[in-house]
Amino acid sequence: MNKFYEKLSKHLDKEINELTIKYSDTILLYEALISLILKSLSLLKGFVIKDGFVSVREEIYFFKYQKPTIVAKLIYYNTIYNIEIK
Repeated sequence: MNKFYEKLSKHLDKEINELTIKYSDTILLYEALISLILKSLSLLKGFVIKDGFVSVREEIYFFKYQKPTIVAKLIYYNTIYNIEIK
């Protein structure tokens, strides 16, 4: 699980950096970022459903530390997007 999460997290950060360079329109940028993060969360959910956790400790660590880092990015970019569209 940790290897998959690390790979997904690094890929997500790389894609976020690439999208910020690609888009000059902030609204389109935040829409693309939100879509990207939702896709990453969907991949993470699919992996968890398919493979599960090795131990209870791993499950607790995932829901306490790993998943919230990705969800925090979603909340952050969604908040900025809402501010921008107003």
